[in-house]
Parts: sequence; C-alpha cells; structure tokens
Amino acid sequence: PEAIEVAKELYASIGMKPVVVRKEIEAFVGDRLLEAAWREALWLVKDGICTVEELDDIMRYSFGLRWAQMGMFQVYRVAGGEAGMRHFMAQFGPCLKWPWTKLMDVPEFNDELVDLIATQSDEQAHGLSIRELEKIRDDNLVAIMEALSRQNKGKGWGAGALHKDYTRQLAKLAAKKSSAKAEAAKPAKKAAKPAKAAKPAKAVKVEKPKKKSGKKKG
Repeated sequence: PEAIEVAKELYASIGMKPVVVRKEIEAFVGDRLLEAAWREALWLVKDGICTVEELDDIMRYSFGLRWAQMGMFQVYRVAGGEAGMRHFMAQFGPCLKWPWTKLMDVPEFNDELVDLIATQSDEQAHGLSIRELEKIRDDNLVAIMEALSRQNKGKGWGAGALHKDYTRQLAKLAAKKSSAKAEAAKPAKKAAKPAKAAKPAKAVKVEKPKKKSGKKKG
C-alpha cells in the first residue's frame, strides 16, 4: 500500500491521473480493452471490410471523440436518454449475443496479413515520418485537453480538468523559481566598513628640570 501511494503521488506530480485496480489481473485494464478492439480491427481488415485508414477514420471521427472526453460508460449512459444506463442496457444488451464479432478468435499472423496491414499503414502515413506523426499526435492531445479545460464553466472537464490543475501547478512553480532567481540576482548589500582603530597617542617627552647653578654664600 505504501509503494502504491508513492507511485500515485509521483504520477500525479507530473500531470497524470493514477487509477489503482481493485484486484490483481494479467496486463493493464487499458491494454485489455485495446486488445479487444485490436482483435476485431484485424479481422475487419483481413476480411476486406475496410482498410486501416478507413477503420481509423471511423474511430477518430465518431466514438473516439466521445470516448476521449467522457469514457465508455458515461457515453452509453447518455445514449440511454433520460432513463439512463438501465434503459441503454435493456435496449442494446441483447446485441451482445448477435454474431457480429470475432473477439474470441485471433487471425493468424502470417506474411500475407502482415504485408496487407503494413502496406496500408505506409500509404496512410502519406510520407510523414514517425517523429512527425508523434508531434502531430502530441500537439493534438494537448489541443484537446486545452479545449476541455475551458468546459464545465471554466472548471475543466475530464482530462481537461487534470490539464488545467497541472498547468496551474507549473505556473506556481515557475513563479517561485523566477522570484528566487530575481532575489539571487540582487546586488549584495555592502558590509559596513569597520571603524578605524584610534591612532595610538604620541609619547610626550618629559624633560627633567635643570638644576640651577649658583655660588654658595659664604
């Protein structure tokens, strides 16, 4: 527990949102969700339903935007209308038994499938390097979070609220550093000159009185 708390504080200090799972499982929660979507995506491309670019377009122009700012369950709650999640589950729950998905099966990663996906992925990049794509990704994520930080009457929403709080912390830290730097740059006050030592008094030469010379009276 102590190590977990330390880790939470560390991640929070760099602007992240730590979430602790309630039970030990194989892999991370996010990875398991991604793997489920990845399996289905592989089948859709392999079976010629869509290309990798078309599949990414479907994600980023539709539910990807909704999930980025609200997550899965809250999006579905809203989709249930005024009756909320109960209505959504009653209406769409039976769909889970329909033969839509191949989630339980994994396509064989043979050369044909790898070449198909890799070739389409190269075409989708339109000549952009990985570094360029990384910058586009990061800039887009920051732009989305900045937009979300202005929502909810200025309090921020979701990742935007986290971004707003972290930006505020960074601003305070920068102000503190700037103040310390300015203080250090000030010229040091000159030390008061030590008082001059009094000059030793000059020795006064005392002359002995001269003896009077005279004749003795007879």
